[in-house]
Amino acid sequence: MKAAGLEFPDDLHYLVDHQVWARLEGDGTATVGITALGVVQAGEIYMCRPKTVGSEVEQGRSIAVVELAKSIVSVKSPVRGTVVAINALLADTPELVHRDPYGQGWLARVRLADLEADRSALLHGEPVLAAMQHQAWLSRVEDGDNS
Repeated sequence: MKAAGLEFPDDLHYLVDHQVWARLEGDGTATVGITALGVVQAGEIYMCRPKTVGSEVEQGRSIAVVELAKSIVSVKSPVRGTVVAINALLADTPELVHRDPYGQGWLARVRLADLEADRSALLHGEPVLAAMQHQAWLSRVEDGDNS
């Protein structure tokens, strides 16, 4: 799926207000990361530090910290659970978040605590397009570029 010229894979679950995604892995975990729109909104990411393995995370609360050109920002988790893995590649190559936000740029893997409770805040499938188009409009992002 594409909105504002940006890709939004249809197999993901999105916490739209925070521009993060969760890919359900089928083993009780979810891989999480920042959406393409979130990356465009943030600008250049110079450092990305996910929470450590074993950390408890809540939906809508911090799962990582990213350093931008002029600020440090907390990245919110789309799901609640326990961090079971982090993307070690980001320590040396935080630009992976920009280059491949849905692949090598993932942040962490979380063992899900209560997916059914989390689902009410997550968008999946067709509703994602309209929501992301609206978020892009609010941010004045058109076709993947800041205007």
